[in-house]
Amino acid sequence: MPAVVGTKKIPLLDLQAQHNTIRGEVLAEITRVIDSQKFIMGEDVQALERQIASYCSVTHAIGCASGSDALMLALMALGIGHGDEVLTVPFTFFATAGAIHRLGATPVFVDVEPATFNIDVTQIEAALKQHPKIKAIMPVHLFGGCADMDPICEIAKKHGVAVVEDAAQCIGAEYKGRRAGSIGEIGCFSFFPSKNLGAFGDGGMVTTNDPKLADRLKALRVHGSIKKYYHEMVGVNSRLDALQAAILQVKLRHLDTWSAGRQRNADAYRRLFTEAHAPVILPQPAPYQTRHVYNQFVIRGQRRDELQAYLKENGVGTEVYYPLSLHQQPCFANLGYKTGDFPVSEQLAADSLALPIYPEVGADNIQHVVGLIQSFYK
Repeated sequence: MPAVVGTKKIPLLDLQAQHNTIRGEVLAEITRVIDSQKFIMGEDVQALERQIASYCSVTHAIGCASGSDALMLALMALGIGHGDEVLTVPFTFFATAGAIHRLGATPVFVDVEPATFNIDVTQIEAALKQHPKIKAIMPVHLFGGCADMDPICEIAKKHGVAVVEDAAQCIGAEYKGRRAGSIGEIGCFSFFPSKNLGAFGDGGMVTTNDPKLADRLKALRVHGSIKKYYHEMVGVNSRLDALQAAILQVKLRHLDTWSAGRQRNADAYRRLFTEAHAPVILPQPAPYQTRHVYNQFVIRGQRRDELQAYLKENGVGTEVYYPLSLHQQPCFANLGYKTGDFPVSEQLAADSLALPIYPEVGADNIQHVVGLIQSFYK
């Protein structure tokens, strides 16, 4: 592949391109909801909950205000609070550990695998023995690929702790043919606009097969109320708006097509990078990740920051997910971790870079991006 340098504009994510294909459908639903003047919860939210439950192969789905709230509500439903600990990873978006901290619990970290970016299951058992106050394991299905859930669930059962799937980036992904969010006690999803299934603002969903947990989650999202104005528990205000639910119902109809587009783009990147002999490490789904949905396509390479600057100069949008591992964040300094404690997470923070992967990016643009990266390293 010849080296390419140019000024073509290729954003990291182009929501307008997606919107243009469904604009009429979406505007019709927005108008319908506005005309109904029913904006909070109601029939549209219930319809979306049924559809998401079916899509994720669970019996219950409970809408909420954001993916961050979904994580917090999940932990609240499990009774996790002050003095408890929750096992998770430091290489993830802040909300994962933030939800734990907000409830007065303490995040306990183990490192991730360099190939999948997900929790290293070989480190879980030792962490549980070292931290007897751990009440839940929160694996993160990062970038659209599931963590290795069978050993996680086996270890959790052995130690009597719950499993909460942080599936914020992973709707529709599959682990050994099972949908993300259907494997642990609770699954948590985000509908932030940049997600594969994104709202026109914030939104989230919690999934479970446990009817008792479902009832608690339904109450906790409305101030802990099962019957209006009667509160058996203290909850929060985390309701999903009817407008967002109506928009998401439209988008859900197209989600599998969009996911297939992301998969094709990932295959194109792999083929072109291999042909170009570019010195980058490509994401390789593990065999148990039977359906990867590529919320992000993240490569690894030397001189990452220089590469990112070079791509920006040539019109290509990229992002670093994430430049600082959670154990290195100033707000978690009191946890006692130090640089070097989680070397894989720290290395990923230093050398990983997300490239445009949205369904509409196009084969020519993918070839252009690969050509620029090849040019940079030459």
